[in-house]
Amino acid sequence: MLDVDDLVVQYGPAVAVDGVSLTLAAAERVALIGPNGAGKTSLLSAVCGLVKPTRGRIRIDGDDVTGASPGAIVRRGVTQVPEGRQVFPSLPVEANLLLGAYGRHFRGEIVTATLHFVRRRQQVQARLERVYALLPKLHELRERPAGQTSGGEQQMVAIGRALMAEPRVLAIDELSLGLAPLVVQGLTEFLRRLNEDEGVALLLVEQNAHLAFELCSRAYVLEAGRLVLSGASEELEQNELVRSAYLGSGLEIE
Repeated sequence: MLDVDDLVVQYGPAVAVDGVSLTLAAAERVALIGPNGAGKTSLLSAVCGLVKPTRGRIRIDGDDVTGASPGAIVRRGVTQVPEGRQVFPSLPVEANLLLGAYGRHFRGEIVTATLHFVRRRQQVQARLERVYALLPKLHELRERPAGQTSGGEQQMVAIGRALMAEPRVLAIDELSLGLAPLVVQGLTEFLRRLNEDEGVALLLVEQNAHLAFELCSRAYVLEAGRLVLSGASEELEQNELVRSAYLGSGLEIE
């Protein structure tokens, strides 16, 4: 479903992603792991249209979407849960969720997009009820400003907002960042059910290798912008280089 080929991302002279290729099949769960500065977020941002790659190709269902806008990527079925949640703190939880549906139809001209959104209000309401069924806690919090919820609740808001765009791929940047282990465990179980019951594929960027390997059957390892290892999670988990990386010494690939 998603095919990234020889991708390069640069910020001025600095190369953040250096010739990385990866694939994600429909309803698959794949992790992208590596230390800070490895290029994980830059790769995810390129896939989601937030940064323009210098070289390489990104394809969704075989169609070249390299350099497409974030809205175009969302309409193709790939939606991001950003690092740090990035909720709108002064807006109620429900308004944050509805913005996910609005973004699905935004095509640059705000009046047309708003009219399209309003015409689909019944479908949007049905999708909202579905998200509340998947994440009942959000229904309890629907009138509370998102900034007055806990970190775990804000992560649920960010996931629910992404689900309002009816994704086929959920690209999640640092699921566990700043969250308590019990909260992370609950979110992990939810994402596994979402994948198995709804068929939503997961592309997980995560520093916590144990979490990544627990949730995803396959993983890619980045170091300094380069792809250095890939394979089945259970095999990578036993790899001494991977173990070394998460003990703080970094990967050393000859």
